[in-house]
Amino acid sequence: MHLDVLDLRNFYYRTPLGRVAQKAIRDQMIALWPEAQGQTVAGFGFAVPLLRPYLSTARRVIGLMPAPQGVMAWPAGLANVSVLCEEVQWPLDTGMVDKLVLMHGLDTSEHPTAVLDECRRVLGPGGRAIFIVPNRAGLWARRDVTPFGFGRPYTLGQLDAQLRRAGFVPERHLAALYIPPTSRRFWLRSAPMWERIGTRISSALAGGVLMVEASKQVYAPTRPGLAAAVRRPLRVLEGAAQPAPGAVAGASYAGEMSGLGTRPGLSRAAPAR
Repeated sequence: MHLDVLDLRNFYYRTPLGRVAQKAIRDQMIALWPEAQGQTVAGFGFAVPLLRPYLSTARRVIGLMPAPQGVMAWPAGLANVSVLCEEVQWPLDTGMVDKLVLMHGLDTSEHPTAVLDECRRVLGPGGRAIFIVPNRAGLWARRDVTPFGFGRPYTLGQLDAQLRRAGFVPERHLAALYIPPTSRRFWLRSAPMWERIGTRISSALAGGVLMVEASKQVYAPTRPGLAAAVRRPLRVLEGAAQPAPGAVAGASYAGEMSGLGTRPGLSRAAPAR
């Protein structure tokens, strides 16, 4: 079930905990994708807080927001790049996206397989995607005071398996949100320190969210019928019987004898009287 866009906006832009979460996740994403010069970058769900670093360098930035969630204008003070769309029918041409980010888009969807199919469709050759989901083993998935307490949490193995079934190849794994989901000042002020410490321990156990970078798996094209034709055995003399062991010599001798009468200068012997 998708969250309401107003609740998401209020959390990420109007609460101290939301701003800390936004920065922690965005910093990890920038570690994976430091730049997007001349590329098309898209986000689905509520990924717009993560896309701001690419506004000045990317060829195009698009914020896709599913209809059950609702849409808001973004970014503030600049030309709007947000688009309201159907959950599994995005208004993008096939293969036009170079980088794709999903946050609050896969885990909240009732049709995750169809969403992944649409992700694969819009990604171009060599395109990459980052999937951000609540960590089933983390604290953020266990409390409903943040958006990550709703929807479907994943383990790292579950997310990898679902991506592979959809035709993606998981490349790199990260995590974020190593502080508890609380608004206490101590945790908010020390959040950068905990994020640095968290990168040195098991992300599958401690991080509040899992981040998986995956590439689009592209299969080599095949020409219909060619492989079958090559595999079919060559039958130049199909139907010819295998000669008996003594038949070759006999046939050769008979041929020589029958050819005597046709050689120049030779004639048949006269019969004896």
